[in-house]
Amino acid sequence: MLTWMKRFVAGGTMALAIGITGITVPQVAFADDAKPAAAAPAALSAATPPATAAPAPTPNKADTAWMMVSTALVLLMTVPGLALFYGGLTRSKNVLSILMQCLVIFSVISVLWSIYGYSVAFTEGGAFFGGMDRLFLGGMTPDSNAATFSKGVVIPEYVFMAFQAVFATITCCLIIGSFAERAKFSAILFFMILWFTFSYLPIAHMVWFWPGPDDIKDAASLDAITAKAGWLWQKGILDFAGGTVVHINAAIAGLVGSFVIGKRIGYGKEAMKPHNLVYVMIGASLLWFGWFGFNAGSALEANGSAALAFVNTYLATAAAIIGWSLAEWISKGKPSMLGAASGCVAGLVAITPAAGFVGPMGALIIGVLAGIICLWGVTGLKKMLGSDDSLDVFGIHGVGGILGALLTGIFAAPSLGGTGIYDYVANAVAPEYSIVSQLWIQSQGVITTLIWSGVVSFIAFKLVDLMIGLRVNEEEEREGLDISSHSEEAYEI
Repeated sequence: MLTWMKRFVAGGTMALAIGITGITVPQVAFADDAKPAAAAPAALSAATPPATAAPAPTPNKADTAWMMVSTALVLLMTVPGLALFYGGLTRSKNVLSILMQCLVIFSVISVLWSIYGYSVAFTEGGAFFGGMDRLFLGGMTPDSNAATFSKGVVIPEYVFMAFQAVFATITCCLIIGSFAERAKFSAILFFMILWFTFSYLPIAHMVWFWPGPDDIKDAASLDAITAKAGWLWQKGILDFAGGTVVHINAAIAGLVGSFVIGKRIGYGKEAMKPHNLVYVMIGASLLWFGWFGFNAGSALEANGSAALAFVNTYLATAAAIIGWSLAEWISKGKPSMLGAASGCVAGLVAITPAAGFVGPMGALIIGVLAGIICLWGVTGLKKMLGSDDSLDVFGIHGVGGILGALLTGIFAAPSLGGTGIYDYVANAVAPEYSIVSQLWIQSQGVITTLIWSGVVSFIAFKLVDLMIGLRVNEEEEREGLDISSHSEEAYEI
């Protein structure tokens, strides 16, 4: 016990040291941290009154309140939403292990986010990693503000930091469904530290980081601001709330884990049915409820963009449930509760990158397609891959995330009811939109995420296996992880 704990702490320290090595320490790109203007020349006429600097923008109370509510809604998605959804899908002897993994991973990543994660993901640095300006949240005060997507509109940086923290936590928790019921608790925690540091943080920085629109005045200033942004942001990727950063990123990590760790004992020979579909239904419903904070909150303001994301999240999910249920009804003769709940999550996943960019009719199409194609993902594709992806993480989050990311490039077109791309120089929607060009940009985001996360995950799993081992022994697996890993039982017999 003490041996693996020492290795765990040593490994985590090593990961942090490696992660911050070589990262530059640039200036933070938040509204209240801008450099002061140069002093006016002393030779100005005494009759000329000194220029008055424009007042710094202050957060709107409605925006601040909405973002705090959104943060709490995303927290609800993980604990208890995802925990119950995953817990119901496992066998009864492993339900507590899943709940424990969700709760502890959520807590570990939250702490790491405050220590170095937020700084690496959301401060200026390179195109792939941020800097160390906010290490240990240093320099952040109640008066610090973060930019939004509107000029002159800011929110408290503490709120932005917390909102992005819960995104990181649920992304890491999503992964565990792929290798549920057979991995060591210690190995999972060690892997999550490595993966969070070397996969989640750089992908989040590449896709989402930019200094904000306030200093964009002309083409030259736009180029200067864009040059400071993450690599995929510079290319023009559209990912409103995490199709690449969250779903594809986590799904490929889970798929790699399912191969490296291996199949469950008895897989394909013994029945491994969900032990509690009531939990699954409750968990899916909580995910849908919390997802309004996930998607609509990603507008960073209480405005029309948030309203559009809210409506799209509502409609796409309903359409996905219908699409999955009808496809299952036709192909299997009966629709199932498990299928409807899975369709719910598939719709939520697929609309995530598109939520603030497509119109409601585009959202309906995305939802229906997600329900049908993700059903194939957990049946046909899963058989083709030959993986024991226990809770179908790749079939839903991977397939749904890829589908949503690509369809965003199509349905964001104004001609199809989308919002187009905003031109911060003209302060209006750009008059031209090329579906083909945007689809290529979206594809680059998907491919980058698949490769980056896949490589990092494989190395991290192999490193953990070498140091402490990934899998419990056969006796512990047959007994169930609730007893063998935590000395507890969910139900008394």
